[in-house]
Amino acid sequence: MTSSPTERMRQALQGTSLDGWLMYDFQGLNPHARRVLDLPAGAHLTRRFFVWVPREGRAVLLHNHIEGGTWAALSAGWGVERRAFGSHAELDARLAEVVAGKTVAMEYSPHGAVPYVSRVDGGTVERVRAAGARVESSADLLQSFLVWSPEDFVAHGRAAALLMRAKDDAFRLIHERLRSGEPVTELEVQAVIERAIAEEGLESGHPVNVSFGANAADPHYEPGGERNAVLRPGECVLIDLWAQEPGRPFADVTWVGFAGEPGAEYREAWAAVAKARDTALALLHERHGSLQGWEVDRAARDAMGGTWAPSFLHRTGHDLGVQIHGSGANLDDYETRDTRRLTPGLAVTVEPGTYPRERGFGIRSEVNVYLAPHGPQVTTDLQRQPFVLGAGEWVDVRAAAYGETASGR
Repeated sequence: MTSSPTERMRQALQGTSLDGWLMYDFQGLNPHARRVLDLPAGAHLTRRFFVWVPREGRAVLLHNHIEGGTWAALSAGWGVERRAFGSHAELDARLAEVVAGKTVAMEYSPHGAVPYVSRVDGGTVERVRAAGARVESSADLLQSFLVWSPEDFVAHGRAAALLMRAKDDAFRLIHERLRSGEPVTELEVQAVIERAIAEEGLESGHPVNVSFGANAADPHYEPGGERNAVLRPGECVLIDLWAQEPGRPFADVTWVGFAGEPGAEYREAWAAVAKARDTALALLHERHGSLQGWEVDRAARDAMGGTWAPSFLHRTGHDLGVQIHGSGANLDDYETRDTRRLTPGLAVTVEPGTYPRERGFGIRSEVNVYLAPHGPQVTTDLQRQPFVLGAGEWVDVRAAAYGETASGR
């Protein structure tokens, strides 16, 4: 039998020092509320509400008188006591009844440090504090509501396998055009990937990233319109591609190559990025279950070294979910200091990069890691060397990028 939302919230509170969890929303400002409370998409709620779930004891729903009938239907089976308010004075009195003297979790992040969590407005936090509560962050509590199902994991695996094939098709097109002396553009390569995604019934949400030369030094470059470079010999290639089965977690990877034999500078930068990636993966394995997101980012950034780390312009990785940038812990001590625990049952990307625009290239290496209860599992292929495009047989070029020996050769 499926437990109620309030019971699942209570389960998340066990083992913490919190007195309870105070879930608040007003017209969708806190998207976590609808997910955690499992509210239907069509629920018509126009007034603010609070759901108080103590670690022990009965849950309480505070709602406006006007929406009493709506909430009676929505909360059926929750085992919750409904208390109505009308005026703001009544609201303050009802809040004090349930939270005075309590330490409560809310969708709040001190100093806005983790914006994925910080969904309750500052005024409401002030109001709850004025009611006598001490407010702490629900950041770690929320992650238990993001855990993948077995079906999610299988669907992610199918998306990852499709991306691996589409990525190879894209680099093969570039390789063959270079060998034949024919031009190849960013949009042509992008179309190969988008077509493969569509043919499998998957979705990318918005077109994937194919970057040639200096365009790769923009981590979120997107070709389109007049932004459509032709690849020239001696330029780098960066392809960042992602896809999901509808309603299931994304797969999201980045691979790189070079038109011709790359020089020492590019090779050195690649080695630094690969070292940062592998350091992050090793730490995830060594300290499985005891890591906070920021620690992985810091280890990767330190491993990259002084020459290339100043051009490492984003976090090491993000939570991977039904939204490509999910709401769970990120590998981040750069854009934010993410102190959330890396929770088993979720997944992250590991994607260090360096983007020295003055040198005319950008490099990123991205894999996906499922944080299985028994230990992290890399669910996408690992690039060992950049594709060296335009010379030799494709089977050898691909094998070298994978760190393999071409079969039958």
